[in-house]
Amino acid sequence: MVASLIPETAKKVLFTTETLVSAAKQSQGCHVVPIRLRRAIKRYLREQENPNMRRKVLSLSQSFNKIKDANLLLTSSTSKELIDDPFKSMERAQRWKIKSAYGDIGFKYRDDQTIAYIASRMPAVYSACFRILKEVKRRLPDFAPKRVLDFGSGTGSVLWAVREVWPHSLETINLVEPSKSMQRVGQSLLHGLKDLPLIQSYDSLQTLMKDLNKSDRMHDLVMASYVLGEVPSLKDRITIVRQLWELTRDVLVLVEPGTPQGYSIIAQMRSHILWMEKRKCRKFKGVPDAASKDIVSLNKGPNGAYIVAPCPHDGACPLQNTGKYCHFVQRLQRTSSQRSYKRSKGVPLRGYEDEKFCYVALRKGQRPRQVSLILLHCLYNYCK
Repeated sequence: MVASLIPETAKKVLFTTETLVSAAKQSQGCHVVPIRLRRAIKRYLREQENPNMRRKVLSLSQSFNKIKDANLLLTSSTSKELIDDPFKSMERAQRWKIKSAYGDIGFKYRDDQTIAYIASRMPAVYSACFRILKEVKRRLPDFAPKRVLDFGSGTGSVLWAVREVWPHSLETINLVEPSKSMQRVGQSLLHGLKDLPLIQSYDSLQTLMKDLNKSDRMHDLVMASYVLGEVPSLKDRITIVRQLWELTRDVLVLVEPGTPQGYSIIAQMRSHILWMEKRKCRKFKGVPDAASKDIVSLNKGPNGAYIVAPCPHDGACPLQNTGKYCHFVQRLQRTSSQRSYKRSKGVPLRGYEDEKFCYVALRKGQRPRQVSLILLHCLYNYCK
């Protein structure tokens, strides 16, 4: 009845099977940021003096665009050489020496930029991380992380998301964030919350590894969200991801903005970890079982890696070299701070926004051989 009232041209444009399926894949409802986080953000912003806040939010957005432009300068030839075989392009003695790190380019997140980030970006970053971790939980129902590492933690979006997805399992979370301003704000937002896990903050991975005993370095879940794009060198990105993988006991999650550049970063890191683990497994072939077990114990975990999400396979991404890129959209209800400080181009500001993101979740070990209903569902939805 309602369909008969819609013009025929509108039906063809808006209601084809392809557009409906595409829309269903892209977003899963309108997420509402938890009231505890909304209140924490509102309380913090009320305590600050915020002159020219809209200008600060706009300046922050422009800084993100500069980082996007810097990523475009990384040539595809260098990328291909490093991903195909990174050992060819670096001498062994200096193979994984970091020359630049997160916090070295773009902006340092001074106090004014941190306030602008809290007001405009944190709710969207939290919503994307929550969506991803919910998907990981759906595909790994028995996985409940006790120890978590958040690299590039910013103001603590991952911590808030982990507590929402696994409210009872988290015991310890280690936060790596070079900006002291971000660290202070993240701690302030947690003020008054009960049943918090043990929270430890570090300004670099090197500091974390020096301070922790070897037995405490492994984490059930390691997450790096919206951070690799701020590392100016592709070689150093690979170095950091390798270090994060070494600190992972079970699951590693990488998240970047839902742009062609963000997709490129995720695809590169995905390919590299799978290549690295396949290479390691090939080395173990022909080694006696006893020696192989000793090597596995030295590597602090099982050999191999497989993709948990979003793709249900470990092969090459079918979207590579097609002009398209894999990304997802999480719609969220804008918080009061976002409605207050975000600009609109001559039209009323919408009550919601769409956060686009790319991600990959990898798990250590070999992919289970049994084909589950979940895997078949994912195969149907993502690899058509």
